[in-house]
Amino acid sequence: MKKYVVALDQGTSSSRAIVFDHDGNGVAVSQKEFTQYFPQAGWVEHDALEIWDTEFSVMLDAAQKAGASAVEVAAIGITNQRETTIVWDARTGKPICHAIVWQDRRTSEFCDSLKERGLVDMIRQKTGLIVDAYFSGTKIRWMLENVPGAKEAAQAGQLRFGTVDSWLIWNLTGGKAHVTDVTNASRTMLFNIHTLQWDQELLDLLGIPVSMMPKVLSCSEVYGTVDCGCILDGVPVSGAAGDQQSALFGQMCIEPGSVKNTYGTGCFLLMNCGEKPILSSNNLLTTIAWKIGDKVTYALEGSIFVAGSVVQWLRDGLGIIRSSQEVESLAASVEDNGGVYFVPALTGLGAPYWDQYAKGTIVGITRGTTAAHIARAALEGIAFQTMDIVSAMEKDAGVKLGSLKVDGGASRNNLLMQFQSDILDTQVVRPVVTETTALGAAYLAGLAVGFWESLEHISGQWQAERVFTPSMPQEQVAKVKKDWAEAIGRTLTK
Repeated sequence: MKKYVVALDQGTSSSRAIVFDHDGNGVAVSQKEFTQYFPQAGWVEHDALEIWDTEFSVMLDAAQKAGASAVEVAAIGITNQRETTIVWDARTGKPICHAIVWQDRRTSEFCDSLKERGLVDMIRQKTGLIVDAYFSGTKIRWMLENVPGAKEAAQAGQLRFGTVDSWLIWNLTGGKAHVTDVTNASRTMLFNIHTLQWDQELLDLLGIPVSMMPKVLSCSEVYGTVDCGCILDGVPVSGAAGDQQSALFGQMCIEPGSVKNTYGTGCFLLMNCGEKPILSSNNLLTTIAWKIGDKVTYALEGSIFVAGSVVQWLRDGLGIIRSSQEVESLAASVEDNGGVYFVPALTGLGAPYWDQYAKGTIVGITRGTTAAHIARAALEGIAFQTMDIVSAMEKDAGVKLGSLKVDGGASRNNLLMQFQSDILDTQVVRPVVTETTALGAAYLAGLAVGFWESLEHISGQWQAERVFTPSMPQEQVAKVKKDWAEAIGRTLTK
């Protein structure tokens, strides 16, 4: 009897595995942080071998904690940090260099050159994306141009590209499956979201041979079976989605117009748009939410590059907290932000501004400013950025936000969630299971093998844990919004 589905949740700062039962409850979890590399200002890298080692380790650890053998595990699903780019040698399975992380800005100048050549509209029409260093395509080009021998090896058909999902599936299946799903493909700036194919014109534009690219499949089908000499050998790998799309699915935002925000390293707000893509007029991204069977669902997305990572910076950079959990109590020790506003553009600004040269800005500091005020301003900066995206999304969709479903680590911060509700003037709904990113991957994998019989069945498992409602006086809301707009104005470089 199959009892479990294992979700591999490979994030920007840690690898996790969660074992879910048939009721959608997490019964075991294992997590390991891994090394962040910052070789130059604006550069962010990971060791892809360390990503695989940590993810493999936590997968086995979580399975052992649950007492789950291959006989009891129905499937494995994968969700991952998106856009992070790995290129490896197909013959050895070894990466040609460190992975270039989604936050990395090294290709900003090349992106500027694409804009100057008037290619923005063509790229957006095909991919739904803004031209930005965020996406994988220009990162692949950088590797081919800068790693000795890479361009020749690629032209000889020896190299493979993958986002993190592809890398994990390749290693899980012993190198037998070089595949990705439509959601991760749609974040490369190389994938046509209308034809659901790699776009030859875009590949040629960036000098990338199609032989490097993985086969693109749906989010819920068997990609291969585990074959890496472990206790889960033989288990189907049958679900994959980029972390934000997976969270949208795990939150059961399956009706058009439903919206979720994930508060992780960055913040990612997605709205289900149904079966037709909406091209944004307000600097949002059009992306694929998921594909199940032959049905494709699209989404509008606003991406915030720095959210939870600003709390890490308060800990590691400023040293004003010893652990991330301390930030809420420190911020709550003052009544308000004391006039301090923190725009956390530590790796540029994402939607709706898309200013890749913006730097972090703290305004309103006086002799009376304390560490608590800065901590509070940092949390409020996360909420303000979310507010800016909601405003753009409402304009694109032509509807006012009814409620916002939230998940991710920082969604457990009650001070932040209440402030979010106040400035949005809407309900913020936190589910019982906040690990919705991993849950979405589990659902997609389980649906593919019949562990869960239908979408209707799993949608009944979603439950709210707490609902935050607006309580801040309207005149105070208007004042903080005005002050935030001034802080943004001081931050933007264009």
